Amino acid sequence: MRNRMNVYFPPELLKQISELADRKNLSRSAIVEAAVTSFLSPDGADRREAALARRLDRLSRQMQRLERDVGLTAETLALFVRFWLTITPPLPNDAQAAAQIKGRERFEGFVETLGRRLQKGQSFLREIPEDIFRGPSDDASS
Repeated sequence: MRNRMNVYFPPELLKQISELADRKNLSRSAIVEAAVTSFLSPDGADRREAALARRLDRLSRQMQRLERDVGLTAETLALFVRFWLTITPPLPNDAQAAAQIKGRERFEGFVETLGRRLQKGQSFLREIPEDIFRGPSDDASS
């Protein structure tokens, strides 16, 4: 036997309940009953905590990847700048205009290449770990 209970919901929440009931082909009462049962369940807090822990773990892994990528990017830039500054001799004044023109052309080519890679979804950062973890025997077989 079931007892009737009248409850009031904000319109937006009632809309969500109705949409879920339609999608699941259930009554609104069944949706609300399942939600209240879950809320009152003694292990409900444990399930919510486990769900929260899973989300936090996922966020932690994402942050670790982000930290790795930022560190790799900073190290790559630092090494490039050091290398460039070490091997690039200063230009005489009469050659600087031509060098600037050539530099602009090369930079435009770089930007075009970068744009194409990004459009294709290619990522230099994703390629680096593959290169690092590939052993010498893998190179010989390629």
